[in-house]
Amino acid sequence: MAITNPSREEIAEILQKAKRIAVVGLSNNPERTSYMVAKAMKDAGYEIIPVNPTIDEWEGIKAVKTLKDIDGHVDIVNVFRRPEHLPEIAREFVQIDADVFWGQLGVVNEEAYEFLKEKGYTVVMDRCIKVEHALTKKN
Repeated sequence: MAITNPSREEIAEILQKAKRIAVVGLSNNPERTSYMVAKAMKDAGYEIIPVNPTIDEWEGIKAVKTLKDIDGHVDIVNVFRRPEHLPEIAREFVQIDADVFWGQLGVVNEEAYEFLKEKGYTVVMDRCIKVEHALTKKN
């Protein structure tokens, strides 16, 4: 099965509706892409939940070790991990029943994609959430 992302209009709708974004692999190093992207999304008004077992906090927000450690509903799980980690993250994603699984630019895994699509989830892969937000936001 080939990976097919939602249309730009559907992505716009996802980003307009979403409030909470769990960022898997979020670094507390300001020079890392995950930090810069998450900061831009935080500055745009989204609640960011850092998911990384190797950090205590990000931008003053307490980090959690896994998706299962998050209290409350998550709208988007934004992943900054190598593609081979996606199947495991996808299984955790299903356990917390978040709305959208989003693999950042260069983060693609067909096994994870098929697993999530078979369960009816919305999946975005190989797209930067910050770029998509900039392209789709209404002024």
